[in-house]
Amino acid sequence: MKAAFIKTTGDADVIQYGDLPDPQPGQGQVLVRTEAVSVNPIDTYVRSGMIAMDLPDPFIIGCDIAGTIAAVGEGVTGFRIGDRVWGSSQGLLGRQGTFAELCAIDQDWLYELPDGVAAEDAAACALVGITAHLGLFGRARLLADETIFVRGGTGGVGSMVVQMAKAAGANVITTGGSDEKVERCRELGADFAINYKTENLQERLAELAPDGVDVFWETIREPDFDFAVEALAPRGRMVLMAGRDARPEFPVGPFYVKECTVHGFVMFKATADEMKLAAEDINQWLASGQLKSQISQRLPLSQAAQSHRLQEAGTLAGDGSLAGKVVLTVGD
Repeated sequence: MKAAFIKTTGDADVIQYGDLPDPQPGQGQVLVRTEAVSVNPIDTYVRSGMIAMDLPDPFIIGCDIAGTIAAVGEGVTGFRIGDRVWGSSQGLLGRQGTFAELCAIDQDWLYELPDGVAAEDAAACALVGITAHLGLFGRARLLADETIFVRGGTGGVGSMVVQMAKAAGANVITTGGSDEKVERCRELGADFAINYKTENLQERLAELAPDGVDVFWETIREPDFDFAVEALAPRGRMVLMAGRDARPEFPVGPFYVKECTVHGFVMFKATADEMKLAAEDINQWLASGQLKSQISQRLPLSQAAQSHRLQEAGTLAGDGSLAGKVVLTVGD
């Protein structure tokens, strides 16, 4: 089979594309014939060695996948050959990744792909969708009629947060770095979208939520906690999902007087059961059209190295070139 893999960590140039032996499904595993995969920031962190993990040699990169089951191993229940599936959390914690024509995956990390939902869309929503769901409902416990602020409403996770929060009945405020992105945020369901390059974000947010926001979802690597705590309502919740090496100042006094809480979490540390609960809602929203993928670039699997360069330019360099996910198609 063709696959994108590495034999050592490093920059995107270490990614090779070539032939590897076809995997065979083991106990409790299914063999997925891959149709689409997508790129996430964590993919680049693992590939570069920024996040140290024990990696197989060779190591197939990638977390997200959508495709069709080609074979089932012993002990598999609930899946059959020909079923369309999607999943995430591969390529982490010693598991092989998904950037390959065939992938042997434990059944616990796969979910039914609803009828009418394209493989590209499912792959693009996989890790970012599960991340958004875990943060919104597992950590922040977002309720209907509450107000949430999320930075970057057209980004990978941000676009999922906007849509899921709206589906849950919340009032959604977000940001975009251009008039086009602001308009896209509104199309995704945001009640208000602020152009942070032309408007004063702090003043505008205070105008839109004078009593504060119930949930403040932070996506940037260097959080401004003074801004966040001031923007939070009493007993507001802040969700952190980035900034592994950040060491910003923290306004302890205003924070505890307001009785606020901060929730940091790492998606790939969630249990299979937690992810399955997220996937059930994601499937419902995908099937109903309440959740739509945000795809910025489409490439063939052979251009895996380029996909990582694009992701790093958008994530680390912040060049604004991505407004959504980079998706790679596999096979015909």
